[in-house]
Amino acid sequence: MNDQDIYARFNELTGIDFLRELIARGDASPMGATMNLKVIEAGDGLAVVQGIPDARFYNTMRRMHGGFAASLIDTGLGCAVMTKLGKGVGYGTVELKVSFVRKIDVETGPLFCTGTVLHAGRTMLTAEAKVADKAGVLYAHGSGTFLVYPK
Repeated sequence: MNDQDIYARFNELTGIDFLRELIARGDASPMGATMNLKVIEAGDGLAVVQGIPDARFYNTMRRMHGGFAASLIDTGLGCAVMTKLGKGVGYGTVELKVSFVRKIDVETGPLFCTGTVLHAGRTMLTAEAKVADKAGVLYAHGSGTFLVYPK
């Protein structure tokens, strides 16, 4: 299935079903492909996104630019929020908070962002996320507020 097929069917799928199709395809979104991100798990109010650090995202200090972790967190939060949405309902980030606790570089290896919905209202949702390696070592964490877009 190509990108056009799944996005053309967005209005027919609940948020969680849309994510599960992305997982089956092995990707996240066009942005996800650019940033080495992919959704690997989606449940009710929960999503896990894998991010693989790449030297293309280094800053001048030869470490991952903060935008890499911020994108990973925003994606994890957004996907968790999406699991709570009905058919054809969209969302957008209106606030994002990111805390970096450890340097990230290519040697860090794959990171996993677990996003969890804290509040799912009719028009606004809030969520939190943690970014850790496969051993569970924390690299960043964050939270966000999301606006529901009407059908």
